[in-house]
Amino acid sequence: MRIGTGYDVHRLVEERPLILGGVEIPYEKGLLGHSDADVLLHALMDAILGALGIGDIGRHFPDTEARYKGISSMLLLAHVKRLMNEGGFVIGNADVTVVAQKPKLAPYIDLMRRNVAEALACDEGCINIKATTTEGLGFEGRGEGISAQAVVLLSEKSHFKKL
Repeated sequence: MRIGTGYDVHRLVEERPLILGGVEIPYEKGLLGHSDADVLLHALMDAILGALGIGDIGRHFPDTEARYKGISSMLLLAHVKRLMNEGGFVIGNADVTVVAQKPKLAPYIDLMRRNVAEALACDEGCINIKATTTEGLGFEGRGEGISAQAVVLLSEKSHFKKL
């Protein structure tokens, strides 16, 4: 088994869609980034890549490459899943926390979980996503940005054959 953690932050700006967990959320601002800036998926991908010991999303999807400009992070997650499977691992479980003062994310959590579980070809029960605020403190509390933290447990595929 392998454990990995991930953390990501993006600034909130006008005239960008807000996409979290592959879900476009109605809001007056969106996250600034080279890709769609899905901070939830970025933290999750970094956790998976970390557990595999193969770097981070900046190494695999550099913002200096035009082919990643505006790309859906769901497509990037599909690539990370392939790397995980090629390395002989599957998701044991993943736990992600999104920190945002606004908008309220609770109505979208179930869809985010379904998206991630489908992308990683695992049971929805293996994916936990939660949202919290900072009670008005820090850059998230001031509405300047959104952050996300993730932890994953990867299991070797061969482990399941023995059961």
